[in-house]
Amino acid sequence: MYHGKAGRKLGRTSSHKEAMLRNMVTSVIKHERISTTDCKAKELRKLAEKMITLGKRGDLHARRQALSIVRDKTAVGKLFGELTERFRKREGGYTRIIKVGYRFGDNAPVSIIEYIPDEKKKEKAKPKAKAKAKAKAKEAAAE
Repeated sequence: MYHGKAGRKLGRTSSHKEAMLRNMVTSVIKHERISTTDCKAKELRKLAEKMITLGKRGDLHARRQALSIVRDKTAVGKLFGELTERFRKREGGYTRIIKVGYRFGDNAPVSIIEYIPDEKKKEKAKPKAKAKAKAKAKEAAAE
């Protein structure tokens, strides 16, 4: 029986799966968006969100824990700097998985996993749209 076993096997040995997920979380931190299969993305989401939580903690022990998984000092620097500031006010849900279709060859379902964009960029975009709508309303009222 398969009681009490957390996580997906992904058709690999445990060491291969661990190395693959470490490489993938490093790529997500560096590029903030990668394309992979659905199952791998769902398994990667756990690790990617844990890394942001470690970054938000920000102490030396958290940095060492992140380095034990990521093992790339520039990626950990970005994690504890830029990404932590982006998600400072957010309580969770730092990643998004978007299903994009099926892979040519083996027809495996493919998804994009990415960190949620900065909320400040959204706030800056919204007033422009509102300003345009108000300008159109004034023009319509003037006519």
